[in-house]
Amino acid sequence: QVELVESGGGMVQAGGSLRLSCAASGIIFSINALGWYRQAPGKQRDLVATITSGGSTNYADSVKGRFTISRDNAKNTVYLQMNSLKPEDTAVYYCNADVGIVGPLVYWGKGTLVTVSS
Repeated sequence: QVELVESGGGMVQAGGSLRLSCAASGIIFSINALGWYRQAPGKQRDLVATITSGGSTNYADSVKGRFTISRDNAKNTVYLQMNSLKPEDTAVYYCNADVGIVGPLVYWGKGTLVTVSS
């Protein structure tokens, strides 16, 4: 079993910054891709950013140039640095991790709330 725990959410004014962390624990042989997703009230869960085991990154167009995803493999942790935050970034942010050895096996955290006030 693998557990993902997000932290770092909170309330910030527009233009501010937050750094989210997501630590994975449990029986983990290796972590393949890690990702951040978000879900605003009444909307579907959308991709924010992903990072592969090799460090390749992918971002949603809406956050490019403002958000940065990174990972610390020694700590089984993924980060999301969020700068120039906008009210439309308000959402619950979830991390996920693919720990599959033969095929994908994805776990999700329970989420952390980010609220950006105007």
